[in-house]
This record gives sequence, structure tokens and C-alpha cells, in this order.
Amino acid sequence: MTIAPQSSPSPRDRLIVALDLPSVAEAERMVDQLGDAVTFYKVGLELAFAGGLQFATALARSGRQVFLDLKLHDIPTTVERATRQVADLGATFLTVHAYPQTLAAAVRGRAGHAGTSGLQILGVTVMTSYGDADLLEAGYADGVAATVERRARQAEAAGADGLIISAEEAARIRGLVGPRLQLVTPGIRPAGTASQDQKRVMTPGDAIRAGADYLVVGRPVTAAADPAAAARAIVAEIQSAS
Repeated sequence: MTIAPQSSPSPRDRLIVALDLPSVAEAERMVDQLGDAVTFYKVGLELAFAGGLQFATALARSGRQVFLDLKLHDIPTTVERATRQVADLGATFLTVHAYPQTLAAAVRGRAGHAGTSGLQILGVTVMTSYGDADLLEAGYADGVAATVERRARQAEAAGADGLIISAEEAARIRGLVGPRLQLVTPGIRPAGTASQDQKRVMTPGDAIRAGADYLVVGRPVTAAADPAAAARAIVAEIQSAS
């Protein structure tokens, strides 16, 4: 059974290409290569520290959607003020770690922005590079499934707009939160591609059928011989699964 997303973006808008590249020049070349095949881009820590925040603002001003994957986590006052600053950049999504204090502070920061901002706060539940053993080693008593469920409830209670979860958890979390939260899933790997450093992965079509709203895809697109063709193939799979 296919579970409908919270909103109804086009299949192309449901693909977020991760610009996990070392320089703005390389990111700009990739955006040019992708052309109109992609409308939504993720800027993470590597690119952010290489001038990527200004680049993200320029992307947003050009009509693209931008996902700032900064994974904020600090004392509440700092997170609140940082989120207020991010709201000026024109991004659509901002990630914060899904701890109750952090989520609530980000929501306050977004609400305290002086202008009109469409910024949506996404809580990072458990990184897709983590498994049960990794959480145990880090001192968590519960495994991935229980931790993700608890953080999903906390994100909803804090007023967050969505969650970063692996596609493996999408169906269960969609059943838990219904249509109230956006589910954004990294760790997407088209059939036949390597999982690399991800431990919880799924194909694009399976992730959409499980209830994901947006798919984050990096190297299967950006490292492809023809990035635009790779992106269009994923969009076609999203469309067929919707």
C-alpha cells in the first residue's frame, strides 16, 4: 500500500539532491549540470563551511528550494538565536537534533523571526549511519526503533514540522504521527548502487511506498556519469510509486 505524503509536491520536488561537495565552485557546476532535473538541494556542513551559506541564499533567490542540514544542537538560547538567523537565508528546511530542548528552541527561533519565513524545522532522530550497536556504544539503552519513536513523539510535541528518519522507519513512524509531520529520508540508494557509509538504506520507490515525503540522495546522483539522467530516473521511480 502506498501511503500519501502530508502535502502534494510534484515528484521532482520530492527529490532533494545532497550537494556534499568540498567547494561552492563544484556545487555550482553540479547545479548547472542538473539543470531543471532538480529543484531542491541540500547544503550540509562540509559545503556550509566552504561558503555554502551564501551559496544557499543565492540558490533560494534563484527559485530553488534549499535544505540546510546543519544539525543544530546547543544550549536553547544559542539554538533559538541561530535559527532566527537561518530564517533570513530563505531555506525551506533546517535540521536540528531531535532533543526536546533543542527542538523547542528552534521552533521559538523560527517564530521569533521578524520577517515572513517559510522555514520548516526537521528533527534528526537517529543518523542513518547508526545501528543498534552504535547507539549502545554511545550509551543509549534503547535500540534504533525505540529511540526513533520516542523522538518522533517529542518532535511533534515541540511543534517541529518534520523528521529525518531512515526509510526503514518511515512506515512505522507514519502510522505513529499520521500526516502531521513531514518525513524526510536520507540513505536512499537506487537498486544496484553501493550503500557506502549508510547502514539503513532503501530504494526510492520503496521509500515512497513506505510513507516518505522527501528523499535525500547524494552520491548516486552527484557521482553519476550523467547526474541529470540519474536524477530523472529517481524522479520517475518516485512518480511510479506515488
